[in-house]
Amino acid sequence: MRKFAIGAALVASLVGVAGFSTSSRADTGQVAVVFTKGGFIVGVGGGEGVLLYRGHKYPFTVSGMSVGLTVGASTTKFVGRALNLKGPASIEGSYAVGGAGGAVAAGAGAVQLQNSNGVILQLSGPKIGAEVSAAVGGVTIRLK
Repeated sequence: MRKFAIGAALVASLVGVAGFSTSSRADTGQVAVVFTKGGFIVGVGGGEGVLLYRGHKYPFTVSGMSVGLTVGASTTKFVGRALNLKGPASIEGSYAVGGAGGAVAAGAGAVQLQNSNGVILQLSGPKIGAEVSAAVGGVTIRLK
């Protein structure tokens, strides 16, 4: 009988913890970004985007810089998902490109980025222009 009481108490405490964790559940949003980059050695870029989250549109700006081998100029139209959103403001912040825990390039026109809020951007799209880059840098997103 004592084992049953301990088991029931354990199940009740786990159910209580599970109930609290659902209120802080992260959401997914859709993202569209147009980013233009150019340079020689030091690359500088910028653009604009829109986060579609829970039926609302949140415009934002994107700025970035890279240091390393960058030659040429290009414009990329990215579309994809923003994972682990805890609200539209959680998309803001710095996303490291080429740094530990920051970004993983998945081929031409595809990238996965993560900021300090835990938001992961999975983006892909066609690149227009000619640019070769083997650089380390990052981008910053700010809501308008």
